[in-house]
Amino acid sequence: MKEFTYERAASTQEAAAKAKETPGAKFIAGGTNLLDLMKLEIETPRHLIDVNGLGLDKIENTQDGGLRIGALVRNTALAADMRVRKDYGVLSRALLAGASGQLRNKATTAGNLLQRTRCPYFYDINQPCNKRSPGSGCAAIEGFSRQLGVIGTSESCIATNPSDMAVAMRALDAEVETVDDRGRTRKIPIAEFHRLPGDTPHIETTLASGELITAVTLPRPIGGTHVYRKVRDRASYAFALVSVAAVLQRDGTGRVAVGGVAHRPWRVEDAEADLPKGAKAFSARLLADAKPTNDNAFKIPLVERTVAAALNDARQQ
Repeated sequence: MKEFTYERAASTQEAAAKAKETPGAKFIAGGTNLLDLMKLEIETPRHLIDVNGLGLDKIENTQDGGLRIGALVRNTALAADMRVRKDYGVLSRALLAGASGQLRNKATTAGNLLQRTRCPYFYDINQPCNKRSPGSGCAAIEGFSRQLGVIGTSESCIATNPSDMAVAMRALDAEVETVDDRGRTRKIPIAEFHRLPGDTPHIETTLASGELITAVTLPRPIGGTHVYRKVRDRASYAFALVSVAAVLQRDGTGRVAVGGVAHRPWRVEDAEADLPKGAKAFSARLLADAKPTNDNAFKIPLVERTVAAALNDARQQ
């Protein structure tokens, strides 16, 4: 691990200002992803800004009947909150499927959204990776790609987003709240938060330099049956080959976001019009532009079967 300096921020604006003015600075809270990457020298921040003391660890009701989840709310607390369990069950289920209890106790809401890909070539510093080292190439495209993306990929990157929580947030139409170095705030729809790789896969979100996530807001509950289905290589905690976050109504309509297939949680609102027709029609539209490799072509029918299982779960409840 390379040397770095460290400080504790006194306010959100100060944290954002320090990050913007200090080359190579990173925010740190739970550190469950960042510290691992630092040990492997994939991430080499020169300066760490600790944001744990900024009071961003509350879950509050909003005026329009939704929830405002502080950026530092731990995954354990979020999954266990009775309001989340009652009205946003898909989120609670996704969090419980996402990691072990020890990790959930440390991992934060903002950190979960910002965690980096688990592509094996990203983690192997002896292999070219445009996400880790821009312009070096993508070893995954000609390599072993079983776990990697089938849609929204590019000639520069076929990595996938590893977050279970983000898939549920996408189905719920969450918004990400931020603050910048001048104290200005904004709300970013979750649909616009994660970027597709294009020619710049190292730029993973729409956050500006130094911009700090302060909260994630959920709209008022929409009811329905909440289902989270995750297909993985082992029954214990592992990253998804395919995951499905669904909020389904009695008439067969609903919202479905899919994980494990793209650089961001994959949701196509237009395809949801086909949900009452069944999983096959919906999945065909959802993945109409898919470009799988020989290794991961199985994900196309796997998405259909997982969506079908989610629809069946909803019918039985």
